[in-house]
Amino acid sequence: MQSEPTTKDEFVKAARWVDKPDAWHEMAPGIRRRILSHSSLGMMALFRIEPGSVLPLHSHPHAQFGVFLEGGGEFKVGDSIWHMKSGDSYYVPPGVPHELNVGKNGLVVIDFFVPERQDYHGHIPEPEPD
Repeated sequence: MQSEPTTKDEFVKAARWVDKPDAWHEMAPGIRRRILSHSSLGMMALFRIEPGSVLPLHSHPHAQFGVFLEGGGEFKVGDSIWHMKSGDSYYVPPGVPHELNVGKNGLVVIDFFVPERQDYHGHIPEPEPD
């Protein structure tokens, strides 16, 4: 018989989230975010960003992986400037400053953070019941 792992992580079992209006959070004008899934190990977020928006220069202690699903823009990462488009993906190491200037068509992007971002916890919907 297999037992459940013992940990303080509230998500020691599989969980599922669904898309609903209250799952979306407006981070800034023109920038909306939905936490898709998370545990203490990592967090996946979907961003919908209006044309011409800017995610200002910032850094955080989380590794960040992402993929542009629709649209594109100029992504400043450290001393580099990347011209990103749909289908392009990236990795930003912890602590590296980055800024995103969204192009004329807007942007849909998925980011994955390791470990999860505690600062996003106030905007996470509860998982669906089994």
